[in-house]
Amino acid sequence: MPAPLVWLPFDPAELGDPPEALRYEVVDPVDGDVPDSAYDVRFWVPPYRLGPEVAEVVEHLTSLEVVQTLTAGVDNLRGRLPDGVTLCSGRGIHDASTAELALTLVLASLRGVPDAVRAQERHSWAGGWRTSLADRRVLLVGHGAVGQAIEARLRPFEVEVVRVARTARAEDDVHAFTDLPDLLPDADVVVLAVPLTDETRGLVDAAFLARMPDGALLVNVARGLVVVTDDLVAALRTGRITAAVDVADPEPLPREHPLWDAPGLLVTPHVGGMTSAMWPRAHRLVRDQLHRWATGEVLHNVTTGAY
Repeated sequence: MPAPLVWLPFDPAELGDPPEALRYEVVDPVDGDVPDSAYDVRFWVPPYRLGPEVAEVVEHLTSLEVVQTLTAGVDNLRGRLPDGVTLCSGRGIHDASTAELALTLVLASLRGVPDAVRAQERHSWAGGWRTSLADRRVLLVGHGAVGQAIEARLRPFEVEVVRVARTARAEDDVHAFTDLPDLLPDADVVVLAVPLTDETRGLVDAAFLARMPDGALLVNVARGLVVVTDDLVAALRTGRITAAVDVADPEPLPREHPLWDAPGLLVTPHVGGMTSAMWPRAHRLVRDQLHRWATGEVLHNVTTGAY
């Protein structure tokens, strides 16, 4: 009987010491044809993709047992896997990278870096007073692995961090989503680091934005659909708040979309996880998961993927 087949998007040598009891193929069926070995693959690590095309491959994988993503979010696969297939997220792969970008967006926005870049292009020495991150109250919406990594990087900046998650955890001083209406009016900076679920889809709407105080900053490193785009554009046009987003709805953002020209907005093109820090962490997680699977141990990061 042949050894169980694993599909990887990278050379198995990158794993260091992958289990020898498994077979490996380097496959990217998302961008090309699905190989004939599709009927035999039991453990699949899809390429780093965020779209629905990843789930479309699954229908060809009739022996599939495990999908281990390289993305922290699994919204493109949740609810699209057949019963019996275990879905594992890439929790832990992008914590450092995404937290770095979140902090970058906060600091760049508060300190006016986009204005400085534009002034440099005009050869203009344009100074002025800016808001410091020090002494601000940061409302951190989402306190999973990424949220905790963001908090760790915020702490040295002499800020007050208010934690919010799906459910309250009194022992960790974490508020629930239901507390947001009372917390928003006192937040100088609101950072979104939640997964995309039915509960968080459209969480940031006109009512949410209206409760943010004048001069507040919204930072989104979660998913674009967590924010109602039209409501954000309308709020930015008032000049009452500013925003910095690494994600948008839709993605990629069309050239003529009004969000591009909204005042007080900094946009990065969904690059939160795309740094040199990603691959060492991805290889470590995949290696550990494969060893666990090969020896019948419980897998990490198991999430819901059944129909």
